[in-house]
Amino acid sequence: MLIDYDMPLWRPPSEANSFILQATLGCSFNRCSFCSMYRTKQFVVRPLEQVQSEIRAMARAYPGTRRVFLADGDALATPTEQLLAILQALHLAFPRLERVSSYALPVNLLKKSVDELRQLREGGLTLLYYGIETGSADLLKRITKGATPEVMVTGLTKAKQAGLTLSATVVLGLGGQAYWREHIDATAELVNRVELDYLSTLQLMLDPTIEDEFRRKFREPFQLQDDQALLEEQARLIERLEPPAPLTFRSNHASNALALAGVLPRDRTALLDTLATALAGQVALRPDWLRGY
Repeated sequence: MLIDYDMPLWRPPSEANSFILQATLGCSFNRCSFCSMYRTKQFVVRPLEQVQSEIRAMARAYPGTRRVFLADGDALATPTEQLLAILQALHLAFPRLERVSSYALPVNLLKKSVDELRQLREGGLTLLYYGIETGSADLLKRITKGATPEVMVTGLTKAKQAGLTLSATVVLGLGGQAYWREHIDATAELVNRVELDYLSTLQLMLDPTIEDEFRRKFREPFQLQDDQALLEEQARLIERLEPPAPLTFRSNHASNALALAGVLPRDRTALLDTLATALAGQVALRPDWLRGY
């Protein structure tokens, strides 16, 4: 292996063929009660020299690289000057580079100014993956997201003003059986207030190492939604989405029972028809053994 990755290593589904470059290790927040991705890691911004060395090694082996994903979960916590140096090194090393992307936490977009975000966009960072999870203020507190709906609207608006492409995710099932309507309705309300380019759904899957922590955040016993209920959540979400600009909607993450893809509002009827067919038991759902994080 050309790079000695600090494991575990995570990336979005659409970055399957990208060069994964660890600008940071772990997550600076790392307290979301539903997420176990970086619980085993201590957050650190990696030294610029190490990152540049890995870029040079990959360039020698794969000079035709077109896409790069900046890992781990919080690359945007890196000082802007250092991120710009990494972007410059990437574009010098890979002449055919088309896209550089990273995750974005709510706090990242609050801390960086529109001017800083615009500099990063001009430097070659083009796409941010952002976890909305839910638009419900109450549920955001329960899952320890570290952000309110207003904070997320503010940050996402700044990123869009800077010219960045935004791919957001929401988590079906996050409200359980008791709060699912509140979860979906508030999420649609939030999404309708911001200009996103992509919106994806995941289904809640709790790692056994954090499941007790997650459940303790709820006053009553948390009851998971079954596949039927999750499909109903997805239908309710699609019904209520009125995005300010055409929005690419998909459920291609491996956690989902049913893969969907379309553009809203154009494909709303087709998406709802597919969901109705699945709810009637006429479409095979992804078996449990094929689902994962």
